[in-house]
This record gives sequence, C-alpha cells and structure tokens, in this order.
Amino acid sequence: MKALVTGATGFIGSHLTDALLRNGFDVYCLVRKTSNLRFIEGLNVRLIHGDCTDRQSLNEAVKNIDYVFHLAGLTKACSEEDYFNANVKGTENIVRAVLDNNPRIRRFVYLSSLAAAGPSCDERPLGEDCKMRPVSVYGKTKLEGEKIVLAHSKDLPSTIIRPPAVYGPRDKDLLVFFKMIRTGIVPYWGRCYYSFIYIEDLINGIILSTLNTEAEGEIFFMSDGNIYSSDDIIDAVSDAVQKKPLKLSMPRFIMPLLGFISEKTRGVNIINPDKIKEMRHSYWICDVAKAVSVLKFKPKVKIKEGTRWTADWYRIHRWL
Repeated sequence: MKALVTGATGFIGSHLTDALLRNGFDVYCLVRKTSNLRFIEGLNVRLIHGDCTDRQSLNEAVKNIDYVFHLAGLTKACSEEDYFNANVKGTENIVRAVLDNNPRIRRFVYLSSLAAAGPSCDERPLGEDCKMRPVSVYGKTKLEGEKIVLAHSKDLPSTIIRPPAVYGPRDKDLLVFFKMIRTGIVPYWGRCYYSFIYIEDLINGIILSTLNTEAEGEIFFMSDGNIYSSDDIIDAVSDAVQKKPLKLSMPRFIMPLLGFISEKTRGVNIINPDKIKEMRHSYWICDVAKAVSVLKFKPKVKIKEGTRWTADWYRIHRWL
C-alpha cells in the first residue's frame, strides 16, 4: 500500500508518517526544499520534492499512490492571501492532480478542522451535519478546502476529518500555553468549553477511517469524547508543569489588541488576530458519536495524562 503524505514534516503529519510505517504502508512524503526534516529524518520514507501551491510539482507525486493524506496547510499566517493560497489553492491543486493522474486512488483523506464548522451557538456539541459558521479566516479557508473535496466526491473516494484542538509531543502551538502557565501568570477571560484530542488518538482515527469502506464520502469529528472547561485545561497543564498560575482576568474586548501586539512583536505565532476571532467564542465542542459508531473509534487519552506526557516530551527535548 503506497501512501503520500503532504505536510509530513509538521506536528500531525510526522506522527501520521510514523504510524503509517508501523502499519505496513510504503510512505512517500511531499516536502519542499526548505522543509525542516528533523521529525522524519532517518525514517524509511521516500521524499518527493514539491509544493501544494505549485500544481506542476504534484503530477508525478500522486501517480500510482493508493492513499493520499492531505495535511499540508497553514494554521497561522499574516495575511488572508497566505491562508487562501495554502488551504484553498493548495487543496484544489492536489485534488486536481489526483483526478488527472491517478484514477485508481483508493482514498483521499483531507484533514480539516473544527474551525471550519465554527463554534457551537447553542452550547451543544456540533455534529457533522451542523450549519457551518466559521469565524476566522483559517476556518473559512479550511471549509473551502472541504467544499473542493466534496465537489469531486463522485470521482474521488474521500474522507474528511475535523479535529478540534490537537496536542502532544512536537506541537508548537500549545507549547505557548504551557510556557505561559510555567511563568506563573495566565490570561483569563471567563469560562469557555473545548473539545480536545491527543495526537496518538487522532492518528489512530485517521487510519481507521482510511481503511474502513463505510468512511468513504463521509465527514468525521474526532475528539477524546470529553468537554473541558478552560479551568480544567489550566489545571491539567498546571499539574503537568508543576506550577499553579495566577489567572489574570481581562475583558474580552481587549483580546483583539493582544493579538495585534503579539503579531507585531513576535511575528507569526498562535496568538494572532485571526486566532483571537476564535478565542472570543466560548463553545468549541464537537460530538464524536459518529466516529465511535461507524469507525469503532476508541480514544484512550484524556487531558490529564496527555498534558503530562506532552510536558515530559517538552522537557526532554528542552522545549520547556
């Protein structure tokens, strides 16, 4: 079984690459010449130089591939154009390359996001048939990527996965939150509620969906099945880093200013104006019942142990 992974050098992509190898796949990784290969270095994979924003570089890459896992994209950027080029145009390019060059593909897996659906407006976990209300540019471009995949569902056997916040070893986004709590002060704008998923559970879910014929043409939310308050998350990370922080209360109207200052002083990072648009909403929660029913998905890691394992990895690798 030949699998092509885009975004293979990133947090989720590198873990998926590891897991595919363990499951007996021949893995091909689409990488740019400037990509940092540290997480896949030494693995028994074949590197293919290309870029999803360059259509011509994809034609040869997708030939004779059984499974394409499209994970490449931007979760943070300084401009709407950057989000569009990576998340919309990049998806359109690889979908078109597969349609034109690989008519026998067995499955195209698109990693979307809960951000594509948006927050819950009625305090209930979102199901896959929810009304789509993305509030950020990132979410809107991930939704456009979904539409591109679905528009070709007759010719492209596909599955779409929508995870919420993903955390675990190698993740740089939530590392910011871990570091913040370790300093002893964390900003707090009231109780919010979130779905989370540990990286290994997400990877297991992706592979389950890929090998399950009932998953073709379907969309799945994947989480650990729990809903966590912002206090639960702060407590879990506090225990993991062994530091009880002071919660610094702040009004929500000041949040856009924080995003602007963070972007201007630190460049592109997870605390940015677009992410602030998401953080101003209180319910980022999804229902995992469909994945449990159809895929027999069984997430194993809850936030207490997941944050502890993540913090241990950060310390071992001197990230924390």
